[in-house]
Amino acid sequence: METWRTVAGGIGVLLVLIYAIGSSFWVGNNSNWYYSLNRPFWQPPSWIFGIIWPYNFIAIGITSFIVARRLSKTLVIAWLILFALSVIAALIWSYLFYIPHNLVGSAIALPLAALLTIPITVITFKASVGYGLALLPYQIWVTVASSLAIGYALKN
Repeated sequence: METWRTVAGGIGVLLVLIYAIGSSFWVGNNSNWYYSLNRPFWQPPSWIFGIIWPYNFIAIGITSFIVARRLSKTLVIAWLILFALSVIAALIWSYLFYIPHNLVGSAIALPLAALLTIPITVITFKASVGYGLALLPYQIWVTVASSLAIGYALKN
């Protein structure tokens, strides 16, 4: 395999690690505040988060190598840039929601991350239908999370 493909796959995994570590960085702050919020009625139970996020991170990490191995340099770079931008948007959501408690700002940031996952998923389908399908739970989850962010902003 060409070296650039290995590097690109590694960059994808690094972005997943930044996403996983970064998103958990602010979440534990001031949990009393979070539990005092009026929740949207469609809020899933807490245990769902513990299942879906590890799956999503593993699926994205593996997918980054599949995309890097099977697609053109242009599509690989596009995938990495879009994924990096979606990670940045998701981390901005995490910060805005949990630190300054800016619910309106967080309700803008997370839907932006969800929108960026659409072309990521489309590009992944070009590399592999199976891995494209494996990313659909991530697409669905970020969309649900976005609706929750908007719901929290409207209810609080």
